[in-house]
Amino acid sequence: MNFLVWAVISWTVAFILVRKIFSKRSFNFCNRIVSTLHASLAVTLCSLTVEDWGCPVCPLASKSSPSQMKTLAVTLGYLIYDLICCLFDNHVNIDNIVHHLVSILGIGAGLVYERCGSEMIMAVWITEISSPFLHMRELLKELGYRDTNLNLAADILFAVIFTLARMVAGPHLTYVTLSADNPLLIKAMAFGLQLVSAFWFYKIARMVRFKLTKRRKSLKET
Repeated sequence: MNFLVWAVISWTVAFILVRKIFSKRSFNFCNRIVSTLHASLAVTLCSLTVEDWGCPVCPLASKSSPSQMKTLAVTLGYLIYDLICCLFDNHVNIDNIVHHLVSILGIGAGLVYERCGSEMIMAVWITEISSPFLHMRELLKELGYRDTNLNLAADILFAVIFTLARMVAGPHLTYVTLSADNPLLIKAMAFGLQLVSAFWFYKIARMVRFKLTKRRKSLKET
């Protein structure tokens, strides 16, 4: 619990520092920099806690190791901080809030039960691996690179990584989590997270289609 409180405070302080450094940038811009830092740190920490990359979710339904618990607490602290930031932002995104609540409940349950460390570490890895590219898209727009080849490349890269992680690896992780002897709450949160991922996949597919169609029309006109 102390480590979780420390994590929430640390991410909040990080935002305040970024806000001071980029004082001329928007609230959303500064929050996305912190989110990028978290995603990079989370993927690194998760990678270090995997016992066997031949079976990254093994051992299933087992007691969480101390390193897994700390890694999950870092991400849970970030999610609590980011949920609060979402409420202060001018553009409240309902599906993003739902994603945060599902993730907070799932990781929180894992920390309380002190089980399912392997599954939850891989869930964090899968959900965060595409996040830096998600935030890169929006950062580039505010930096003046909207509708450029660089922004389009970031869009496509994000879409590809998201699809492979959330719609290929994600369903497999959901299946093994539901099949293993895990607490019902964690199974429900795993299923809910996959539903949110499927909804986002639909929105991303539409976005990429729109961007590519727009780019083709622009090239024809020139």
